Amino acid sequence: MWWLYALLSAVFAAVTSILAKVGIENVNSHLATAVRTMVVVGMAWIMVFITDSQSGLMNISRKSWIFLILSGLATGASWLCYYRALQLGEASKVVPIDKLSVVITLVLAFVFLHEEFTVKSLIGCVLIAAGTLVMVL
Repeated sequence: MWWLYALLSAVFAAVTSILAKVGIENVNSHLATAVRTMVVVGMAWIMVFITDSQSGLMNISRKSWIFLILSGLATGASWLCYYRALQLGEASKVVPIDKLSVVITLVLAFVFLHEEFTVKSLIGCVLIAAGTLVMVL
């Protein structure tokens, strides 16, 4: 079932890129990111209440708080850079470069999470990097 959510994530990310490119026309990229973030925050809290999971807020450990906050900061930095790149460049070139995050994630997961890095992973990383180069050059 996880793969269905991952696929839906990719579809929504693709739609997001196109909607964002149109939406940031004549809008400061930082302001656009703030508006997008407000919508995402609202959606997230609606889902918390729909699923009745707000009681879990008090059970979040200190370690989890720290890493969730750091993750949020990284997400914010990513979105700010992404929207600025979309504003300055073509979506068809910005998005492939953004997707190099797949390669970077695999390397970081290997180094920090000790996840397996196989020959198949290496080939996938090389193909993604090569595909990105072909698309942006």
